[in-house]
Amino acid sequence: MDVNGTVAEGFEPVREAFAANFAALGDRGAAVTVYRDGHKVVDLWGGTRDVDGTEPWERDTAQIVRSATKGVAAAVLLLLAQRGQLDLDAPVAAYWPEYKANGKEHTRVRHLLAHRAGVPAVDRPLTPAEAADPDLTAAAVAAQTPAWEPGTEHGYHAQTYGWLTGELVRRVTGRTIGRWIADELARPLDLDLWVGLPEAVAGRVGRVAQTEAPAAPGALRTRPKRAVSDAYADPGTLTRRAFAAITPAPDENDPAYRAAVLPASNGIATADGLARFYAALIGEVDGVRLFTPETLSAARSEQSAGPDRILVVNTRFGLGYMLHGGASPLLSPGSFGHPGRGGALGFADPESGIAFGYVTNGFRKSVTADPRAQALIRAVRTAITD
Repeated sequence: MDVNGTVAEGFEPVREAFAANFAALGDRGAAVTVYRDGHKVVDLWGGTRDVDGTEPWERDTAQIVRSATKGVAAAVLLLLAQRGQLDLDAPVAAYWPEYKANGKEHTRVRHLLAHRAGVPAVDRPLTPAEAADPDLTAAAVAAQTPAWEPGTEHGYHAQTYGWLTGELVRRVTGRTIGRWIADELARPLDLDLWVGLPEAVAGRVGRVAQTEAPAAPGALRTRPKRAVSDAYADPGTLTRRAFAAITPAPDENDPAYRAAVLPASNGIATADGLARFYAALIGEVDGVRLFTPETLSAARSEQSAGPDRILVVNTRFGLGYMLHGGASPLLSPGSFGHPGRGGALGFADPESGIAFGYVTNGFRKSVTADPRAQALIRAVRTAITD
């Protein structure tokens, strides 16, 4: 399998790791981009555009990135706060009065970002068509009784994160979060990144599917801890309900699903789009910088840590971003970003100036630490420390 693209001198280990992902870890089609101090140092792609096809992956091939979208959505709220349009410590109901129902009147904006809102699931799951209706999703989460007192615990809001942040942005700006991302992020930075895919670029997006990782010779198959596997298997658990907030599971290759604005789960990007976005959070990229030093510090300040009510492992969150830790290992303790379940990853590491984006068309069972992305992170670490 040919690897296309370029790496700067010293970043050859990333090319080697990327090729090994195809040879040993079963990648079908993927791309990785790395920026350092605002300059692109890795830009690689290979395999097929469609997970089940033969057409080659091109430089501008994009893929759905699932929950890696959450990191982009978080930036919208933080930038609104940076501009003085949103107070992170204000009650959500100050902007969205209907949200105060059923014990949520003290929920703060920062609780939404840090997965502390207590609304990881809704009593009645929404169909894919209903999930694309912003009025309906806003009404569903506004009416929901929280599973815990907001602000007291944390648990991953797998789908509802998008409905919560999306409606808050709509209330504050009058625009959908997808429109805001297009106007204020993608256009100034020339990003190949969309939440709500325009028909004009739909032909650049590959087909995705769940794939099985090949077993390494002589490797022992590991099983998740009983508590984790039970939480995902039992339809009555909060874990299962959170991930099944959209039921039946949407067809991620459906044009209607891709065109919807779901800022928790259906962003579409190239590897360069993700990496360039994170590069602009921590520094200047072609004259554009998104976060002030104060906002950057707030974004990666720990808001939630310890047992996660949904993921049933210990997790760490800043304001909308996963932080480096056992559940989501990144480049260093100061790194922040967000994975997409079973594949994609975008993050930044301010101390080293590294910004990273990885996209793939073959999703795996991993939730927060895909082995292919982890192999690439190790290679980046080698490149900057050797």
